[in-house]
Amino acid sequence: MDRVKVFLLPVFIAIVLILFAVSPVPAERGPMTPVAPMMIEHRLIEKILPVIDAVKGEMERTGKVDTAAVAAIVDFFHTYGDEVHHGKEEKIYFHELAKKKIPTAERSLMEELIREHQQARGIIGELAGALDRYEKGDQAARKDIENALGKLPGLYREHIRKEDKVLFLPSLDAFSKAEQQELLQRMCEYDGKMIHEKYRREVMDLRVKYP
Repeated sequence: MDRVKVFLLPVFIAIVLILFAVSPVPAERGPMTPVAPMMIEHRLIEKILPVIDAVKGEMERTGKVDTAAVAAIVDFFHTYGDEVHHGKEEKIYFHELAKKKIPTAERSLMEELIREHQQARGIIGELAGALDRYEKGDQAARKDIENALGKLPGLYREHIRKEDKVLFLPSLDAFSKAEQQELLQRMCEYDGKMIHEKYRREVMDLRVKYP
């Protein structure tokens, strides 16, 4: 979508993220593990979920679509949720974890989580398509927007619970301390190309509008 490209500020944000990525971790807190960045990202994703509920609720009450809010939700999940967050999981952490000898239950859960990433991509595609149709005058697309918005919060809340509470911490045992630090470094380099701060501000703006 052209809307996604309009919001991007790659040069400025990349500089901010590189500075963030190379900032030292305070010694008294010990070394950061490679699951920590993904769990931190979960906290921001959790903050947008009540916004989605509020946007959907307002649509149901008024019969109108806040197209700017829906566009921001699409943009957030397309870039931050998928390219930044899911990308880090699939291209780095899960990719390396899959090479290890891990319990069958952990491997099955990892594969389930990857399928949920694909499911989330499908929902965002549905939402983006419905928004595009609505903006072109198709009033029937409003119901499709509502339906897509309704699928996201439950999917992500349960998905995050399974990663944070079930898979992430036990799966660290598959990696040596040196491997963990190498994974973390790769994630920092990956994040250096992304735009965390932009999306933190956008979520906070939406939370002000939809407290």
